[in-house]
Amino acid sequence: MSAWVLPDHIADVLPSEARHIEELRRLYLDTARGYGYELVMPPLLEYLESLLSGTGRALDLQTFKLVDQLSGRTLGLRADTTPQVARIDAHLLNRAGVTRLCYCGPVLHTRPDRPFATREPLQFGAEIYGHAGIEADLEVLHLALDTLKAVSIHQFTVDLSDARIVPALLIGVTLTADARDALHSALAAKDTSGVQALSKDLPAHVRTALVALVDMYGDASVLAQAEKTFAAWPVVLQALAELRQIAADLSGVAITFDLADLRGYAYYSGVRFAIFVPGASDALVRGGRYDEVGAVFGRKRPAVGFSLDLKELVSVVPERALKAAIRAPWGTAQGLREAIATLRANGETVVCVMPGHESEVDEFDCDRELIEVAGQWAVQAVPAVQAL
Repeated sequence: MSAWVLPDHIADVLPSEARHIEELRRLYLDTARGYGYELVMPPLLEYLESLLSGTGRALDLQTFKLVDQLSGRTLGLRADTTPQVARIDAHLLNRAGVTRLCYCGPVLHTRPDRPFATREPLQFGAEIYGHAGIEADLEVLHLALDTLKAVSIHQFTVDLSDARIVPALLIGVTLTADARDALHSALAAKDTSGVQALSKDLPAHVRTALVALVDMYGDASVLAQAEKTFAAWPVVLQALAELRQIAADLSGVAITFDLADLRGYAYYSGVRFAIFVPGASDALVRGGRYDEVGAVFGRKRPAVGFSLDLKELVSVVPERALKAAIRAPWGTAQGLREAIATLRANGETVVCVMPGHESEVDEFDCDRELIEVAGQWAVQAVPAVQAL
């Protein structure tokens, strides 16, 4: 095998795309800061038990593991940043009130989560801790929508669900972890026959409710149907009421519901959302409430957040124009070097042309050039027919 071949679903990011991704990263961190979210930078790896505490088996299977040569303990390369941010909130910041945190960094997956997906997403996310009310859910959802609007994505669909529904239906029912996982998978896949087979030994009213849940996806009429079907489960009715309230707040936004949606990590504990945009093969943004995620760190705090992959985002947004730049000759003359340094100090990009490479195209739009006029260096516009 050639030394330059990369592992499957791992790829280099080349200049044009890398520039676009970096611009998006800066834009998104600024957008989150506009809401009052503070930036944190968790480490890429940490002790496995800390990284996976309370996250469930799905995240465990997605996590690369290795042995620390210093301590002999098992380390994990993070597959999701949320548990780390929960640890920071619980142990390092330890604030009593509301805390808003955001982050942007790579995560690693042992397997791609869908065909053609990368195993090294660049995950941006924002999370709010310390408020149990629906106001936090709404703020996070509006921030997620604003991140899409910031890159001129105005066509999207918000799909709502709630992680409390299935556990509420299964209260008092004894299932092994494998059986529960299989049932969750069948519900998420809308596999009616699978749900029927997996629930055949459950009480009749539970089995009937689970089978009915499979078909509860679509427009707002789903909520009315669910309220009738699940009238005997107060927790489910509360979840449905919150979904109604959130949908009412999102005026002008296309909204769907999928009450059996259980995809994602096991730490969700309340309202969940997924945002779909044209051109993306799956949900571009996922988020929701996960009040239990900090409990394993000794400090259970209400929490809501969302995340997205900037590498996936860049594939569905229009390419940005090349950055305007100034073309300058390469030289050692003091006046030339001082002129270039002054321009760069003022925020300009100055590309010095190496001898013999005057006609090469690069990642910058050199619409101006630095030329010597009567012994002084001056910037002039490049005629359109000469622009690179």
